[in-house]
Amino acid sequence: MDPREQYKKTVGEYAANLVESNTVIGLGTGSTATYFVTALADRLRAGTVHGVMGVPTSEKTAAQARAEGIPLTDLHAHPVLAAAFDGADEIDPQLTLIKGLGGALLREKIVAASAAQFYVFGDAAKLVKTLGVVTPVPVEIVDFARPLCARRLAALGARTVLRLRNGAPQITDEGHVILDAFFDGISDPRALDQAIKDIPGVVETGLFVGMTTAALVAGPDGVVVHRAS
Repeated sequence: MDPREQYKKTVGEYAANLVESNTVIGLGTGSTATYFVTALADRLRAGTVHGVMGVPTSEKTAAQARAEGIPLTDLHAHPVLAAAFDGADEIDPQLTLIKGLGGALLREKIVAASAAQFYVFGDAAKLVKTLGVVTPVPVEIVDFARPLCARRLAALGARTVLRLRNGAPQITDEGHVILDAFFDGISDPRALDQAIKDIPGVVETGLFVGMTTAALVAGPDGVVVHRAS
């Protein structure tokens, strides 16, 4: 296993050890979240934690959780979650995030907003001084509005690319498409998030502002817990 994969596995296991018995939690999506779900299932099978139910942030995570034997529920039955655990594509010093390169940003943000505590995890490469220098902001949109959304995003300074999968537009679990918006760094994530949401046809953005309780970051020295500076 290469070092970055080992970091993902290490931090996924670390996060799983934070899950308490008799709680309903959000189950994230992505490569690191896959390790988290596996580690949580191992804890449930071993009996070191019990009574845990999960609300998955994607159909992919739901399938893995079912295969691992983790009981699932939804926000209709449990509208307030004890905690949510998910990965991030970029994390800045204020714990503002870019998420959604895996395409699950809408459900991820809904689940995170429904949780009393929101923990993100990843390896040290996810830490950045300024968001958006390298990673685009995923913007989930109604396909009918794609020309308008692309034009308005360009007016905000973005270069947009339609997210494709196997040569066709990637369709999200909620039936939308994604425009990846490339900026030359984001100086004010909160203002940009709102400006994008003001565009008719935008469903959600991959900017997560003021939502993170802590970031669990794995590197050569183990897992370091970051809180907003």
